[in-house]
Amino acid sequence: MRATSIIYKRELFAYLRSPFTWVIAAVLLLVDGILFQGYAMSGEKLSAVVLERFFYFSSGVAMTAGLLLSFRLITEERQTHSMVLLNTSPVRDSEIVLGKFLAALTFLAILLVLSLYMPLLIKVRGKVTYSQIMVGYLGLLLLGASALAIGLFASALARQLLVAAISATAILIVMVLLFQFSKTLDGSVRDVLGELDLWWIHFQNGFMRGVLNLKDVIYYLAVIYFFLFLAVKTLEAKRWQ
Repeated sequence: MRATSIIYKRELFAYLRSPFTWVIAAVLLLVDGILFQGYAMSGEKLSAVVLERFFYFSSGVAMTAGLLLSFRLITEERQTHSMVLLNTSPVRDSEIVLGKFLAALTFLAILLVLSLYMPLLIKVRGKVTYSQIMVGYLGLLLLGASALAIGLFASALARQLLVAAISATAILIVMVLLFQFSKTLDGSVRDVLGELDLWWIHFQNGFMRGVLNLKDVIYYLAVIYFFLFLAVKTLEAKRWQ
């Protein structure tokens, strides 16, 4: 765990010192604010509906942030040749992946916290509960963490930043559209693909409406574990290449 802690601190400080990550945060928060003002707050709507619309748009922001924060984590190490130092040090691949993932997740959590004023405005002016807001933010964090894990896997897989970014985006899009694709199928395959969908079933039908379902939490944790596991195995396979 000491190695994981060292990598975590190194990556987190890199995020906090990098103008690039703060530019990403500012742009995403700006987009989130514009969508909130332009679509969620426009017209006469119930406060619960406004909150749902906020989480609807914020889910896209969380997934985008997850990809932007993660696709460079390992690929950039290879391009700067600092990956050689990690490979020759007494650090396991699982510690590298976990340390980098937790650092990116911490920065993502900071980004989400900075957007908290928007649902609080709904709370002040309408009738929503703190539990609805917290459940929605838990969903955003899990959704963003899943995107982080996907991006980290793509970063471990690719040697070029562009390839890593395209691969991560493609995997995320496929997982988001599984429910729509499953509608064209019949039988048990349709049900299985629908349940594997990253957004329509587990976020939109639960977290977005302030409903906490244990199966949705377990699903996101399983997705995170699966892609982090793939990232570790990919690093192990590429260690001596």
